[in-house]
Amino acid sequence: MPDDLTAVLTDYYDAVPYDSHPFPQTAAEHLEALAFLFGLESKPPAQARVLELGCASGGNLLPFAARHPQGSGLGVDLSSVQVAQGVQAIGQARLDNVELRAFDISQIDASFGLFDYIICHGVYSWVPPSVQDAILRVCSENLAPQGVAYVSYNVYPGWKAREIVRDAMILRGGPRELPSEKLAYARGMLDFLEESARPDSVLKKTLEETLPLVRTGNSSYLIHEFLEPCNAPCYFKQFVERAGSHGLAYLADAEPSTMFVQNYGEKVREPLLRECGGSQIMIEQYLDFLVNRTFRQTLLVKQERAGGIRYGTELARLRALSYAGVFRPDDGSAIALDGPEQRCTAIRNIKVSLRVPLHKVVAQVLDRHYPAAVPPEVLVAEVCRHTGAPAAQVEAPVMALLEELLILGAVRVRLSPVELAAQVSAKPRALPAVRLDPGLPLSAGPSASACNLWHEQVALSPIERCLLPLLDGAHDHDALAEHLAGEARADRLSFHVDGVPLRDPVALRPFADQQVVRALEDLRRKGLLTA
Repeated sequence: MPDDLTAVLTDYYDAVPYDSHPFPQTAAEHLEALAFLFGLESKPPAQARVLELGCASGGNLLPFAARHPQGSGLGVDLSSVQVAQGVQAIGQARLDNVELRAFDISQIDASFGLFDYIICHGVYSWVPPSVQDAILRVCSENLAPQGVAYVSYNVYPGWKAREIVRDAMILRGGPRELPSEKLAYARGMLDFLEESARPDSVLKKTLEETLPLVRTGNSSYLIHEFLEPCNAPCYFKQFVERAGSHGLAYLADAEPSTMFVQNYGEKVREPLLRECGGSQIMIEQYLDFLVNRTFRQTLLVKQERAGGIRYGTELARLRALSYAGVFRPDDGSAIALDGPEQRCTAIRNIKVSLRVPLHKVVAQVLDRHYPAAVPPEVLVAEVCRHTGAPAAQVEAPVMALLEELLILGAVRVRLSPVELAAQVSAKPRALPAVRLDPGLPLSAGPSASACNLWHEQVALSPIERCLLPLLDGAHDHDALAEHLAGEARADRLSFHVDGVPLRDPVALRPFADQQVVRALEDLRRKGLLTA
């Protein structure tokens, strides 16, 4: 990267640090499951070596290291300010299996060794062509033979319209010195355009599509996305060709539901299959035009592994996965085994119809166990118990339903075990990294958060935060309630009933009992209690 542009980009990230937190779609466990789904084996994350390019302060990498003490992580980032923050967090958490370096991606070479998973989220489109080339080179040269690389980037055609907005924002905000000034002036430009654009113009339609994003996005995202010197979208097909020139092959999208043509209706499915034949890449490029896609999260593997990729879902592989999901009837009722078809909302707000009792039993079991992942044999056994049908009769329709839900994106899948509690135990235990060290992945302040086993950031209430250090498997509910009551008596924690502080010492302990029951179930549903 030219030195002057390096300095400019470094200043941007030093002055306005990018939000550093876990991204579930980049989790090694997720990448492992997708590689397996589409025919390839990869290293179990528990023993994997992970490299993150553009790691910021480690919010996405450190939780991996905390979950997997036998694995290791290395993160590099151009911003020494953000890396210093991450190094401090590593020290607070006493992690000895992760390292962050202030380093130029272009300088990574063979001395770094090989990695089972390489993650590059939110970097590729925002650096000059020479660094884009270096990212793909590293994803090839430093990827283990069975490795999986993840790269996210902005894509056309969706970014064609957003470029109009970006150019307008830079025109007015670009000359300003401070990032906050740049953003304020850029937003003023958009207000002017919105008021002045003709109702029937392309500009007006573009603003209608993009302004909600600009108005709701946080400052760091907007500055880096719309006002940074580099933002170079490309077509998906172009990206795959660039990756191919480095000996890499397209494996999948990190959101696999976007890959399945049947999700777009019969009018799309049949013509597209005829037009594109067996080319998954051409199918997805056509679909990008159809949905005006703006962003992609692509999984890459070594070119020599391309022959093993299978885009049809295979029964043996579906059987080997475990499934997690939530199903909430849209009418607010409970799932009823008898009665008519029920419309439900699943994860990602996907709509699902539960048509027959078998569907409803599977949905009930998945929802009851969530966020724990359930293997198919458990679901088959539950259906047999409810219906009285033999397993040989039940397995095929259960697997067909799981395949349908997976294709829709209405369930999550894992190949490695997800050791989360399906119910609150008598002496609950929280994830060690969350319980033992509030520095990682817990953030400070009243709006504390933690990273769960699904690599999600979840918010924590003051009561949950107070209980976490005691969730070591040695304290029962009575001990936890007495701890809460003691904290309240010492004025380190306050209870409110209908907005009024609870002061009555007689009522304090029963109220603490209720809060423990509620908080433990909430922590379980947030994926912070282990099995």
